[in-house]
Amino acid sequence: MTKTPLRVLVVDDEPDIRELLELTLAKMGLAPVCAGSVAEARSALMAGPFDLALTDMRLPDGEGLEVVRHIGEAGLDVPIAVLTAYGSADNAVRAMKAGAFDYLQKPVSLAQLRSLVKSALRVESPSRPAPQPRLLGESPAIQEVLRLVEKLARSQAAVYISGESGTGKEQAARLIHELGPRAGRPFVAVNCGAIPESLMESEFFGCRKGAFTGADADRDGFFQQTQGGTLFLDEVAELPLAMQVKLLRAIQEKAVRRLGASQEEAVDARIICATHRDLAAGVEAGAFRQDLYYRLNVLPLKMPPLRELRDDIPLFAQRLLQRYAGDDGAPQLTADALRALQDYAYPGNFRELENILERAVALAAAPTLGRDDLQLTPPAEHAPEPGSAEPLQDYLDRVEREAIVKALDATRYNRTQAAKRLGLTFRSLRYRMERLGVK
Repeated sequence: MTKTPLRVLVVDDEPDIRELLELTLAKMGLAPVCAGSVAEARSALMAGPFDLALTDMRLPDGEGLEVVRHIGEAGLDVPIAVLTAYGSADNAVRAMKAGAFDYLQKPVSLAQLRSLVKSALRVESPSRPAPQPRLLGESPAIQEVLRLVEKLARSQAAVYISGESGTGKEQAARLIHELGPRAGRPFVAVNCGAIPESLMESEFFGCRKGAFTGADADRDGFFQQTQGGTLFLDEVAELPLAMQVKLLRAIQEKAVRRLGASQEEAVDARIICATHRDLAAGVEAGAFRQDLYYRLNVLPLKMPPLRELRDDIPLFAQRLLQRYAGDDGAPQLTADALRALQDYAYPGNFRELENILERAVALAAAPTLGRDDLQLTPPAEHAPEPGSAEPLQDYLDRVEREAIVKALDATRYNRTQAAKRLGLTFRSLRYRMERLGVK
């Protein structure tokens, strides 16, 4: 029995481009259907089901954006990618925010076209086990996150995940990857704040043998390692400005040049980034490039802090206790201990809850855990004593916050005078106040 080829709608008013796309798709075993305008595209979408759509942004009777919106408003399950002229990437970003799957710049690279089509039409094998649940809970806030994750997984646009430290930003990124068409490809997680500035370019883009002292072999960078998969840039706000320029070009051109190489090579990576800092405030302060911010912040996702998910804490606690107890059987929390967990502030969010319960299980002397076993820190004692084990960034933030508050007090909250006292520009002070939560 012959398998029916998958149907692809091609919308472009240039006959040469339509013919090129039609021939390329046909060679891939697909069934292309062509349209030359927004009206023809709408008629074709109404006439029959499609598995993928490709549309130019400039059409005789409107924009390709109208085709994107029509698919969304009509509830059609058709991934759509846009073709945009070189230098018109802003239009592509607008289209992806409206629901487009991905974009290609003209003149169209056939290699990138094939990669995009394969990614869009990739069907998960029925034998593949379903991904383990990474985000749990019945609270409205976490249910909204799960709803958005499913929606974001169907797109190839860049995702910006914001939220406090320890709220599960990487778990959300992995779930987006696992639920999307790139699930069978690599997920590469990078902590941007942990890479020395001198090594950033080679780490991201790779290098040729002999490119620098110690480069004794060709080596792939993060983009090459990700090929066809998802590149997760954690703490992206820590990237220095020089690296931000190079990252922006790699994302826009979908190509990178290894250190020591004479030519660029095409890369196919979906970008998901995250940070606990306020990127918009960083842009305003001049610490983060505005053009890169708009390129990364196409599809936003905000992770709620644990204090907004108090009703789900018993579920989280039960899962964690089962994980830490192993074959010995999970200890039970007393009613008093459970109330204490639900009343706690969790400045460290999920990471702190994990730490509390892992320590309690390790030190438990009875099959039940009471309030005292949890060793919860009273709110007034969150600030560590001098000499205690405190993460360096937390210590620096605390010192910076205290200095800013002291300067504001001394100037009766005149921010201009406070900035002069601290040796900062007004914009820099405003950014730091925003980042540190100084009201």
